[in-house]
Amino acid sequence: MLAWRERVGHVVDVPPSQPQIDQGFSGSIDRYTVGELIFTDARTDATVLERSLARISTDRRRDYVFHIFKEGSVGNMTGIRKKRSERAPPAQGIAVLDLNQTFRVERPRCHVLSLFVPKATVDAAFPDADSIHGRVVEFGTPLTRIVVDHATALARELPLMNAADAAGALDAGAQLLIAAFRKQTRLSGEARAAVQVALLGQVRRFIDANLHHADLSPASVVDALQLKRATIYRWFEHEGGLGAYIRNRRLREAADELVRFPHLQVVEIAFGLGFKSASDFTRAFRRAYGMSPQDVRVKTAELQRESR
Repeated sequence: MLAWRERVGHVVDVPPSQPQIDQGFSGSIDRYTVGELIFTDARTDATVLERSLARISTDRRRDYVFHIFKEGSVGNMTGIRKKRSERAPPAQGIAVLDLNQTFRVERPRCHVLSLFVPKATVDAAFPDADSIHGRVVEFGTPLTRIVVDHATALARELPLMNAADAAGALDAGAQLLIAAFRKQTRLSGEARAAVQVALLGQVRRFIDANLHHADLSPASVVDALQLKRATIYRWFEHEGGLGAYIRNRRLREAADELVRFPHLQVVEIAFGLGFKSASDFTRAFRRAYGMSPQDVRVKTAELQRESR
């Protein structure tokens, strides 16, 4: 517990309890920083987080922190000014805390994804930004489902991204979170663009996960994700259409499998990726890469011999 307190103490105070010191405490965190945006993926036992006036006065952190709870609940938040008419926040959802204001959170064991967004960014999106401090957006709406999906993908894919891609993905996440907390029902242009980025990511991840399913098609993608057909088709026009995008992804996967699995026959790879015949696969592969599947294997073998 004392080690954890030191690890996160640059943002919040974590007052330890005697049982936590005596019996031990489990906590892990991955942290990614790109420009002014910070993303963390943390798992902890039950804990208390505090940010007092004294703590605020000793550092320069003025971000808004959006917490997306993958497991566990928001916990009990106190020390936050609220209107008398406001109902108690839901136990599960996406919470936001303003590091320029005080709070105390008694949080149960949880897995939480957090995005630190600069104060200027949030202030620009709300006429009274500090009023969202301590608010919780409940899970279950289409927008919150997109937010959770995008944040989950960030936790998985950030380690593999270059700085430019990571910056774009984190900025899209920030705009999605801001959109979720806006009182207005109509999204701003930036937020709408962020929604498109997130939905495109959702479509691409679904396609990649189902490349080996013979029934993968534009119609099955639209039906499975419950998206508007015309909108999704329009977004993939620059790819030659959604059908062409699926075909190209299958061909790219085939190229990888030709190298990874040299013991598999070309026809096995072709059928495994939804092509109806070896000849159809070979023609499509040659059009895409300027060589046959067999040529790829020969070239790979030559390169492997040269590297020895």
